Amino acid sequence: MDVRSIMTARVVTVEMDDRLDVVKQIFDTLKFHHLLVVDDRKKLTGIVSDRDLLKALSPYVGSAAETTRDIATLNKRVHQIMSRNPITLHPEAKIEDCVQLFLGQRISCIPIVNRDFKPVGVVSWRDVLKLLRDRSH
Repeated sequence: MDVRSIMTARVVTVEMDDRLDVVKQIFDTLKFHHLLVVDDRKKLTGIVSDRDLLKALSPYVGSAAETTRDIATLNKRVHQIMSRNPITLHPEAKIEDCVQLFLGQRISCIPIVNRDFKPVGVVSWRDVLKLLRDRSH
């Protein structure tokens, strides 16, 4: 079985110079935990997780204690917090390749890219667990 069969093909991307307020809005609106970062040719350059965003923003953003300095953290750019050179797979890779990467690396998702290094999907460790659950029923 290949990665294509379990990947999420709905890929949401941001660009390196997008502000963190855009990233926050996407995470607040949509129900996933990773955004892929692309360059102007739509090639993958990095990844931003919801955890990366939480570390970069002031904990007071959106609270009654919010200050101008807290709001300024929303003006940081994606390239300042993204993980560069993400570990990737092609759609033809085997599920076992995903499992090996999840076990051997400290990652929680794997961007799936085509031959041009453009993102076509994402596989998370949750996708692998869902496959195992479905196989056991």
